[in-house]
Amino acid sequence: MVKFGVVSWVWYYPFNTDAILKAEKVGFDGIEIPVEDPKILDKKKIVETLRSSKIECSSLCGVLSEERDIKSSDKTTREKAKEYIRSCVDFAVDFGCRVVAGPLYSGVGPTLTIPDKEKEWKVAVRELKEVAKYAEDKDVELGLEPINRFENHLVNTVSEALKMVNDIDSPSVKMHFDTFHANIEEKSIEKAIEACEGKLIHFHACENDRGTPGTGHIPWKGVAQALKKVKYDRYMVIETFQPGIKEIAVAASIWRPLAPSQDSLAKDGLRFLKSLMA
Repeated sequence: MVKFGVVSWVWYYPFNTDAILKAEKVGFDGIEIPVEDPKILDKKKIVETLRSSKIECSSLCGVLSEERDIKSSDKTTREKAKEYIRSCVDFAVDFGCRVVAGPLYSGVGPTLTIPDKEKEWKVAVRELKEVAKYAEDKDVELGLEPINRFENHLVNTVSEALKMVNDIDSPSVKMHFDTFHANIEEKSIEKAIEACEGKLIHFHACENDRGTPGTGHIPWKGVAQALKKVKYDRYMVIETFQPGIKEIAVAASIWRPLAPSQDSLAKDGLRFLKSLMA
């Protein structure tokens, strides 16, 4: 049975345990915790807050950057990326969660030069094989998320992500699907979901403008049908961001409010998704 979660970025950047309480108040089952900086996450407080609430940690969101880019030609940068992903895996264990998801194959940001994709692909696969073994030993899964061409050039589509999953060839590496990115890159969101059958471990339910799910033009009925067809029974997580935060604006181009309030976005989005999947 599908559960419903929300990323803490709906309310806070960086992560704040108050997001757990907000998620509980709205009625979510889980919270997705972004690991912006492993050094500032208060592990003890997060564990205590989760245990004292009805909320579970649905997933951890990997936040890769230029400084920790696993496909980089610079060895130090790659080592930082691997150390970062391993720390995310450790947090997942601490928080009772089995999923670390996101574009783990690359730092996020616009590409301003013509890349050597073949070379970068080989590097990313090689390095992810190493961290995949670490995740496998910890019983944690890594979900690779294809993201749109304006935020990355290496993996934009489900077919590319599936190829990378197959190239890494680890039982711990599977698929993470996001409707916002798919709306830009896929010919058919429904067929793209169906292509993930047997490998889909995480799902971001996002509107085409990153606003409240159900208020835009994502083909939600088709999304629901496809998810049921592939027997998806994990989390549907609303991912969006606050406007007016420098780091968010630069990374995700959120320049204006996307709903009357962040609380209404979460509440109305959850109500819509529950009715959709009923």
